[in-house]
Amino acid sequence: MNVHEWAQQFAVQLKAVPLLEWIGVGFGVAEVLLARANKIALYPCGIIAVIISTYIFFNAGLYAESALNLYYFIMSVYGWWFWLKRKHHAAPAISRSTKQDWTITIVIVVTAFVLLYTVLINFTDSTVPLADAWVSATAWAGMWLLAKRKIENWILLNISNAFAIPLLLYKELPLYAALTLFLFVIAIFGYIDWNKTLKQQTHAPAVE
Repeated sequence: MNVHEWAQQFAVQLKAVPLLEWIGVGFGVAEVLLARANKIALYPCGIIAVIISTYIFFNAGLYAESALNLYYFIMSVYGWWFWLKRKHHAAPAISRSTKQDWTITIVIVVTAFVLLYTVLINFTDSTVPLADAWVSATAWAGMWLLAKRKIENWILLNISNAFAIPLLLYKELPLYAALTLFLFVIAIFGYIDWNKTLKQQTHAPAVE
């Protein structure tokens, strides 16, 4: 399929996108923009987005992606709580991952991938178990790092995004593929913004 044919197919798929998918994607866009700006409102927007996306991905046969969104829900609630408990202070400080953080991150990726892949090939009718499991496992780790305010969350999330885009196109979810491409670009700028904030924090007095 050449570029013109692909563009035509994408346009046809886009016209068939239901309203619920537009709403889910809209809240997803709001979440990532708020995350880049380091605003607490990212969490309620994220919760709405994942509830809708869980339903859409399950119906599309992306079972690991659906489970991933349930995980997003849990981590969004945790991240919201983690921020609110510091409501009398500044926003939780951004930091770099320690060796322990990286160890936990690797454990999350490996454990989630093996578990998801095993479940997908043995208990579902998934046609893309390998890709579905990998996209979800790397995103699980990225979301954990985001909840902990670790700058490396953008790296893990973009590894997931890079593999998710062709997967979503294959599953005829063009709007979510476009959203994921948007998230990929925003994550790059998110990393740059957080890195600037991190440098500023090193020159500011600690807040207890």
